[in-house]
Amino acid sequence: MKSSRRAHFKAIASAKKKHRSDFLSSATPNSLWTAKRCAFGRPPQRFPDLPGATDPAEVAETLLHHFFRPKPPPPSLLCLIRPKDYAPLTSEEVSRALAKSSNTSAPGPNHIPYSVWRSVHRLNPSLLPSLLDPLLTHGFHTPSFKKTLGIVLDKPGKPS
Repeated sequence: MKSSRRAHFKAIASAKKKHRSDFLSSATPNSLWTAKRCAFGRPPQRFPDLPGATDPAEVAETLLHHFFRPKPPPPSLLCLIRPKDYAPLTSEEVSRALAKSSNTSAPGPNHIPYSVWRSVHRLNPSLLPSLLDPLLTHGFHTPSFKKTLGIVLDKPGKPS
């Protein structure tokens, strides 16, 4: 049984060897590519299948939602409670803070001179306190001010 089994597999191996040599002896450029594909198999898929995505727009949408998930909405400002010992910022405190600054210097990265802030405060004294008060109260600006740059002025008598 062993000898007949060896003879059978030997016959298969010699038939394969003969077929390969015949194939390569009569090979053309196209058939060489076929031989290479047969030898190495099919290449793996470069892009995995995505469930529910049949066209490029759906694939892009699926990838965007997978890697860049939508951010949850920010917490409502209505749920924030003002600390009991907090006193609202007054326009006099802003005036005193602006009076200490130089007209030629800018307060920070926005490069707006203090003279402009003084003019804004002189024209509308309640504007700057209303913009800075939520920052001092809650520690962050409201979502409507996300793209703005706020400079916190120290309140006199309070540690910074």
